[in-house]
Amino acid sequence: MKTPLIGKTVDEIKTIAVELGMPPFTGQQIADWIYRKRVYSIEEMTNLSVKNRETLSQDYEVGRALPSQETVSVDGTKKYLFATPSNNFIETVYIPEDDRHTLCVSSQVGCKMNCLFCMTGKQGFTANLTSAEILNQILSIPDADKLTNLVFMGMGEPMDNLPNLLRTLEVLTAEYGYAWSPRRITVSTIGLIPKMKIFLEQSKCHLALSMHSPFPDERLKIMPIEKAYPIVEILEELKKVDFSHQRRVSFEYIMFDGFNDTMRHAIEMVRLLKDIDCRVNLIRFHAIPNIDLKTSNEAKMTLFRDYLTSNGIVTTIRKSRGEDIFAACGMLSTLEKQKKDS
Repeated sequence: MKTPLIGKTVDEIKTIAVELGMPPFTGQQIADWIYRKRVYSIEEMTNLSVKNRETLSQDYEVGRALPSQETVSVDGTKKYLFATPSNNFIETVYIPEDDRHTLCVSSQVGCKMNCLFCMTGKQGFTANLTSAEILNQILSIPDADKLTNLVFMGMGEPMDNLPNLLRTLEVLTAEYGYAWSPRRITVSTIGLIPKMKIFLEQSKCHLALSMHSPFPDERLKIMPIEKAYPIVEILEELKKVDFSHQRRVSFEYIMFDGFNDTMRHAIEMVRLLKDIDCRVNLIRFHAIPNIDLKTSNEAKMTLFRDYLTSNGIVTTIRKSRGEDIFAACGMLSTLEKQKKDS
């Protein structure tokens, strides 16, 4: 298999060019073609000599691949299925809303974390995505030119694939790449503390922490990671970071009926978060097979939101999108995997 060029930094591309007997500036030209002009093939790089294109093509390729399947929701949400070179499947979700166009990106095939409410976790873990496979999701959807925001909230735990995550974020935010503002990118985590600390030190992108219960014993029932990295320790680390300026931390809170949606939970949320400049996103639960959890009703979610807001925590109820196409990550790829294995 040829080595993809997308996902590589400009310095790495320059090194490849020099190793192939080309001048270093050719590496900059290649990067321009890949990231700014968004070509699919080396043959399209017309300011490279024919000889240099042939030499580069012997062992390298751009690494672009179109999605193998597209599903469109009644609300305009689009879910894309990508096949990886290892013949696995990942999902990417495009969410248009007024002048905001968000892409939810995957970072792994499957996931190790096994959260009770997550379909991806039911797949188990297969592989980390390379930076090329992550960037391809962003480059190769039909609406790529419309994107205004990225969220790393698709399949997998981004911090569990930290080297490829950081490499991807560099390309996205660097001048030689896409020159995106870090404020347009949010990375989610369930709280892998050592890797989260590295991310906070080496990136300026926003952080979203999956909380889902303020009580450790309850959180452990639905998120096994609580045993290794307790929520109280995660919050202590976040208190050390200055989120008062342009960088933001948010807390993701899926609301389950009768489990984590009472005033007792709201009061504890206020107590835990009062010293952190943050916001809370309340999320409706998209049901998954064989899991006995149901989403909270509108009245409970509104009461919860209003209590947090009245106590100084900016809180929103996130709109439910794409439920008719199973936009909750993991469902589509699980079905495709089952087809492949049958």
